Amino acid sequence: MNILVTGGAGYIGTHTCIALLEAGYSVIVADNLSNSKRESLEKIKTITNKEVLFYEIDVTNTQAVEEIFQQNSIDGVIHFAGLKSVGESVEKPFMYYQNNLVCTLVLINACLKYDVRRFVFSSSATVYGGNHVPFVETMNFSQTSNPYGETKAMCERILTDITNANPSFTVTLLRYFNPVGAHNSGLIGEAPNGIPNNLMPYVTQVAKGKQEYLNIFGNDYPTIDGTGVRDYIHVMDLAEGHVAALNTVTAGVHIYNLGTGQGTSVLQLIKIFEEVNGIVIRFKITDRRQGDIASCFADVSKARKELDWIAKRDLETMCKDAWRFEQNYNHQVM
Repeated sequence: MNILVTGGAGYIGTHTCIALLEAGYSVIVADNLSNSKRESLEKIKTITNKEVLFYEIDVTNTQAVEEIFQQNSIDGVIHFAGLKSVGESVEKPFMYYQNNLVCTLVLINACLKYDVRRFVFSSSATVYGGNHVPFVETMNFSQTSNPYGETKAMCERILTDITNANPSFTVTLLRYFNPVGAHNSGLIGEAPNGIPNNLMPYVTQVAKGKQEYLNIFGNDYPTIDGTGVRDYIHVMDLAEGHVAALNTVTAGVHIYNLGTGQGTSVLQLIKIFEEVNGIVIRFKITDRRQGDIASCFADVSKARKELDWIAKRDLETMCKDAWRFEQNYNHQVM
């Protein structure tokens, strides 16, 4: 089966490509390389000894997307492509609405036109907004906490409406929690362009000396130590969740949380990283970041029951794998 992976050269995308190839799928990647690197695709080949077919395009480009569907027999789509920084979305909401909604609409149109009936969407726990934890798939969300989360919620509604109007269409909405870590080979991992927006690559860059210290946004939340609590999931567990989702072939809309079901504070994660890697992480407490919430972790019972999927890798493994990748990674070359 041929699976089109949009944003497949990015952090989660590359790890999912590996999981797909190892599960016997053929992979086509579409990515504009705005926050990823072509070299990551070469690392996929090194790890799996298998090729991916790569198109360097922007998924908002209707003609470029249609050419992929015309040139290949596509059996399913996993849609990662999109802008993803909470803080940036607060500063530049128009850019986020324009990019994230348009690329999703372009892809859906191509799927309907070329009779591709299986669609897996990269959603986010941010759609839950200020609901009480743990977050459950049946929760209603009327207002998310930031424009990034709102683009995900809007795309979910669009996909649901289109699936209701096209009964043979299968859509799986995967609500991610906080992916961290790297492939255990140390060859691929999270390598953002510029200053990291996510916690773990910032931690590893401080550990390596590329950043002087870590900014912790707020220590006055109503949590165990005042810092934000998140559900950190190993990126390979997340990737394997996508393979499980592809195997859900019944028509209709399916929604699953992909997390561990456990909340960990920023300070707790830093302590684990320091202990398993023998490194001290310098940090400073700064003001809360607009758009953040105090606590976010998943109820994962539905994915366990219906997808036969659970997150297997622990926080220690996440921290070790992330640091192994950072040690191997040359920020100047790639």
